[in-house]
Amino acid sequence: MAKNKVELSIQYIEGLIDSRQLIAGSRLPSVRRLATELGFSVSTVVESYARMVSKGLIEPRKGAGYYVSGYMPEVSFPVSSVQYQREIDPLWISRQSLEADHNTLKPGCGWLPAHWMPDALIRKAMKQVVKAETSLLMDYAVPHGHTGLRQYIARKKAYIQQELSPAQILLTDSATQSIDLIFRLLLKPGDVILIDDPCYFNFHALVEAHHIQAIAVPFTTNGPDIEHFQQALQLKPKIYLTNSGIHNPTGAVLSLQTAYSIAKMVEKSDMLIIEDDIFADFEYLQAPRYAALTGLKQVIQVGSFSKTLSASVRCGYIISTEKRINELIDLRIATSFSSSFINADIIYHALMDSGYQRHTDWLKKQLMKAFQEQIQQLAQLEIHPWIIPKAGIFLWCRLPHGVLAADLSQYCLQHGVILAPGNSFSKSGNAGQFLRFNVAQSIDKKVFDVLADGLNDLKKNPLQ
Repeated sequence: MAKNKVELSIQYIEGLIDSRQLIAGSRLPSVRRLATELGFSVSTVVESYARMVSKGLIEPRKGAGYYVSGYMPEVSFPVSSVQYQREIDPLWISRQSLEADHNTLKPGCGWLPAHWMPDALIRKAMKQVVKAETSLLMDYAVPHGHTGLRQYIARKKAYIQQELSPAQILLTDSATQSIDLIFRLLLKPGDVILIDDPCYFNFHALVEAHHIQAIAVPFTTNGPDIEHFQQALQLKPKIYLTNSGIHNPTGAVLSLQTAYSIAKMVEKSDMLIIEDDIFADFEYLQAPRYAALTGLKQVIQVGSFSKTLSASVRCGYIISTEKRINELIDLRIATSFSSSFINADIIYHALMDSGYQRHTDWLKKQLMKAFQEQIQQLAQLEIHPWIIPKAGIFLWCRLPHGVLAADLSQYCLQHGVILAPGNSFSKSGNAGQFLRFNVAQSIDKKVFDVLADGLNDLKKNPLQ
């Protein structure tokens, strides 16, 4: 990529420093002199010097110009070493995936590859955002968050019989932050909640962080096991935390009959359902939502836009009663004060663009194609899905008899492939022979080559 004039100016001065034509304490050419020498504008050189001051290369002296800074050895930051022997806990997958270099394949992570994401849409939205009034770019956001984005969420929920006002929606930085806020508001250490078994591994991490007790309810192909759920109610849980729509990690979808049965039990108890609706835009057909069945008196819904738009431009939301939203606003002000207006405005402009619908349609087609191809490739390795999902990004698969997911994951990590072993998702520890595959991240042939080598190695040298 061609360098602009500011970068060329900086490169010129750095060259003089590197060649020792300018040493520590040397006075730099004046702004006007350097502008004349390079044939650039004075403003270009002013910006160049300002950037070099920020980098610590030069320093301004009042009334005397700019000087080369004293010798400062270049600081090298140690590269994070891969922790091959770290115990596979609920945060293991996230840590390995976030710290991995670009050469590492990540079929165990929970997000789409960067080249599947709508970067042009985000860039276009960012250009629109910079035109906003100065006060909106510089001030804190209003307590509820971006008005237009909350109105968009309310309109979208109306399609599935959830009649909302924007006052029932609070914007946050992510779905995870949303759940954390709700836990802070409603729970105290030692309280009991219900979670699915298996469930999203970060639910376990949140449970541990808040020092609460989680009772695992087996998750079936139609939703939580009704008999186990009813038995767990005897422990007086305060919350049931689950996924709406497409379940993570299994890819299963809640049936209307199961949803109705669970909703009826919850209505008779003194508890709330938190449904994480983060995968809604991957659905072809809308699955039942507890919020639509029972209303917001006993259901809190959370979501975000990281899966289909951007994991970097963070923005989430909470949907609840106005009273509970106001309580959450007070707590949010006390802990993080405000959400990001700029992030919310970028997301809002991207969602309002006609390209977003085309993007999600393309995503769903690509994912269905990936499901079909990878189910066949995995079958050749005797790895089979627990259920064939109707939509989403995950395959929940059982390994060949006698192979433990943790052992295979450790082998594959050492060969540049990060997997998601089943027991990271299971409180009961009954998922030791399962792996969660992200089909969008599993397209590379190397994934299946390393899996095959790992399976053969473990058969020859079983770990004790």
